[in-house]
Amino acid sequence: MAPTPTQPINVKLLLIGNSSVGKSSLLLRFSDEQWLPEDESSATIGVDFRVHKMDVKGKKVKLSIWDTAGQERFRTITSSYYRGAQGIILVYDVANRESFEALPRWYSELETYVSSSVVKILVGNKVDKEFSRQVSRTEAENFATRMSSLFIETSAKTSIGVRETFQEMVEKILDTPELWDSTTNRTHNTSGGNGGMPGGVQVVGVNNQQTQEGGCAC
Repeated sequence: MAPTPTQPINVKLLLIGNSSVGKSSLLLRFSDEQWLPEDESSATIGVDFRVHKMDVKGKKVKLSIWDTAGQERFRTITSSYYRGAQGIILVYDVANRESFEALPRWYSELETYVSSSVVKILVGNKVDKEFSRQVSRTEAENFATRMSSLFIETSAKTSIGVRETFQEMVEKILDTPELWDSTTNRTHNTSGGNGGMPGGVQVVGVNNQQTQEGGCAC
């Protein structure tokens, strides 16, 4: 059943990319409007999870945002979280060439775990480090085009482009009804979000809303 006008459209987004590119910082800036200096932040262990509500194109949207660990040793944990995702945010550090060159491997993983209709956006983070940039905007834009992805540059530190990243993602998802409207396509539903893989598309009701949101920083 498609969401009614009083129900939010539930959208699951997944942040992926190498360790230390700023995935957690982007999520913190977007959800809490905060930023932790790099010397105060720590690597994500496994997966972090936030819920955020937005009004987009006249629709109420409830984002479930999953921040995955970029370290190789956690990849077997995070692979299960691809299921049910309607949007993938691939992050690299514009001042770290290695994080950009690792992107083909991440895109290869997407071919395995998500459908081609899932919306993807390539995010070049840390543009506040322009003086030490190693990846040009033009090169990254061309790569994103080849990979059928949206593209944006951001800075979690200064908040440049952060809200626009999520806004653009959700708008594109809403323009792709088969990703969220179960009357169009049921393949992205995972038992209404109860049981099954973590982070499945969830229809929020009175009885399960607390369970879904419990423990997260909303």
